[in-house]
This record gives sequence, structure tokens and C-alpha cells, in this order.
Amino acid sequence: MKVMGFAGWSGSGKTTLVEQVIGVLTARGFDVSLVKHAHHSFDIDHAGKDSWRHRQAGCREVMVSSGQRWSLTRELRGDAEATLDDLLAKLGPCDVVLVEGFKRAEIPKIEVYRKGVTEPLLFPEDRRIVAVATDTGVPTTLPKLDINDPEAVANFIVAYLAVS
Repeated sequence: MKVMGFAGWSGSGKTTLVEQVIGVLTARGFDVSLVKHAHHSFDIDHAGKDSWRHRQAGCREVMVSSGQRWSLTRELRGDAEATLDDLLAKLGPCDVVLVEGFKRAEIPKIEVYRKGVTEPLLFPEDRRIVAVATDTGVPTTLPKLDINDPEAVANFIVAYLAVS
């Protein structure tokens, strides 16, 4: 499984860039999956829906299926948060997995850094960052990618991961 992460501070443009890169890669015929880390409680269910009611009643896992998709929700109920490796093991086969967040994961990552972000750059402290996607001057010897050019970012990913 080929994995490339995107790391950066809130407001850096990670989600927008990842969304655009997914579009480029899928248009080229690659099967792409995504793992996104959320720093807060989130819900893909809505209050009052059957699956939400089943979780509220105590189910550990609830799977919903239709002719278009299926989704599995697992309640941790006090268990430890899943690691990235745990989550990757649950994915089906694909050409490339993009990972948004998981700043400290031991995977190759592209740092996303936009002009106006006040937090420090991550790459000086993270040897797993292999490029920086940015819209400003960043002092680095790492490859610099234009944050506004998802084709170039996708090209880098394909070349770096040797995806074919």
C-alpha cells in the first residue's frame, strides 16, 4: 500500500489541496483512499436516524449499507484511539492512500504551509516530511511545490511513491 501524508497547521489549506489532488489522481485512473484525522468529536450519523439510535442504545459497531455505499461506525467507548497503522489495515485495496493530519505519523508527508500561518514550519523537526507545498518563500532544500498547482503535487506523489 502506497501512503502519502499531508501535514500542516489548521488553516494551511490541507483539505482543499488534498481534495484537488484526489481529483487529479482519480482522473488519471488511480484508485485513491483517504484517512483523515479529526482532533475533535465528529459524527457521520445524525440524531434521530436509525443507525444513530442503535449506537445510542449501546452498539459497538453499526454498519449501514445501500446500493451506492456502505459505512461502518465503531464506538471506542473508552478504548484507545486507533493508530494510523490500525486504520490503514482496515482499508480495501487501492493504488494510493492519502492521509490528512496525523502530523507525527511515520509516513512520508508533504507539509502544507500557506502565507499567513503563524505557527512554525514542521519540516525542521520532522524527517518524514519530503516536500513543502506552499504559496510563500520557505527556506528549505526540500522540494517546493506550488500549493495552487494540484497537478504538480500529484506528479510529485506519483513519482515519489512510484505509483503506476
